[in-house]
Amino acid sequence: MRPPALNIGTRVALAVAVATVCVAGAIGLLVHRITAADQLATARTNLDRQLMSAAYDRAAIGLNSSARLNPPDLPGAIATAVRGNARVTFLQDGPHPMLWAATRISDRNVLALSRPYTPENRSLARLDRTLLTVASTATLLVSLAGLLLGVRMGSRATVAARTADRIAEGDLEARVRPSGQDEIPRLAASVNAMTDALRARPEAERRVTADIAYELRAPVAGMTTAVGLLPPGRASELVKTSMEKLRGLVEDVLEVARLDAQVAAVETERRQVSAMARRAIAGLDGVEVRVVEDVVVETDPRRVERSLTNLAANALWHGAPPILIEVDGPVVRVRDHGPGFPPDLFTVVHTSGPQRFRTTSGSGGTGLGLTIAVGQARLLNARPTFRNCPDGGAEAVLTLPAQPAASTDQPARFTCCRFQILSGNTKVPSELQCR
Repeated sequence: MRPPALNIGTRVALAVAVATVCVAGAIGLLVHRITAADQLATARTNLDRQLMSAAYDRAAIGLNSSARLNPPDLPGAIATAVRGNARVTFLQDGPHPMLWAATRISDRNVLALSRPYTPENRSLARLDRTLLTVASTATLLVSLAGLLLGVRMGSRATVAARTADRIAEGDLEARVRPSGQDEIPRLAASVNAMTDALRARPEAERRVTADIAYELRAPVAGMTTAVGLLPPGRASELVKTSMEKLRGLVEDVLEVARLDAQVAAVETERRQVSAMARRAIAGLDGVEVRVVEDVVVETDPRRVERSLTNLAANALWHGAPPILIEVDGPVVRVRDHGPGFPPDLFTVVHTSGPQRFRTTSGSGGTGLGLTIAVGQARLLNARPTFRNCPDGGAEAVLTLPAQPAASTDQPARFTCCRFQILSGNTKVPSELQCR
């Protein structure tokens, strides 16, 4: 089990604390060594001077208890060193350290001085305690300052992240308020610029959709009338079929324009869900309706049928048989056994449901089918859900409200949230739920 990740404030505080401890430790070690070396050098110099003074004033040797001739406790290292007429100082380590100074005054006599080195050790220990106290205090103060700095940075980054999450959920009015002089204001400005671009993009798409719909409606109507005047034959049948497809496309674009303009009217009446499902697939071959439980709901049957027709047609176009519409009370499931919904349907961040005029299917398409299905469902306060089944295939679920909608005057706006399921050993986006 992985430990929980540390926030940025804790990370900054830990980094500052570690850096402070390292710096304080290095400085303390350096001061300790320099002071110890200076104390030893000073003590050796003073003891050597006393030794030289005693050597010149040999009459005072007997009177001075520190200066002794051939002391029995003279360390062997000193005895060996003074044989070459050298004057030496030596620090004898141990529980009771002693500092020695010795010189040869004749062929058989060695003059030596010694004194305890305990005072210097005590002074060095006091210095170490002082350094430790200062280093601990400095580490604590600097760590607190680093924690405050990290908490401030972390809170600003958290606010920016929460605002970005709100934007991803569809709140395009949210903005990050930049403050300070570091990288956070630049991040905030970039998030705000991205939000402005996202906000302008759907509006531009709506304008283009409306313009295309209303500009094409009159020419298509005229061409349909002209096709009716053609003499019967194979050529006229091909032209008529193509014109029917073109007219259907224009009607789809008009429907999207009405949904965008929020001028679509809802006319409710009580209908059986199974009856609406069967009417929806009346013109589609290869789609089966299975009724688990049938109920009567109050809704707009034309819009429900349009949504189910688009979902079934999408399954026929992009999926594979068998294609089944299952009615289970107010829940209608449209299931196919094809490759499933493309990853782009779940990974692209957007706020208006499946994107129009965008499709990753190799078979083509305009991308309007799911857009219209979701838009119609939202007008009816229904809840559409899209997911890829673990055993293969795509499933679109339309949950109709069991009770009449409280109001049909609300704007037809909706937000799509992404979910994930496990596919094998890999976590892949696989479900989109629009609310």
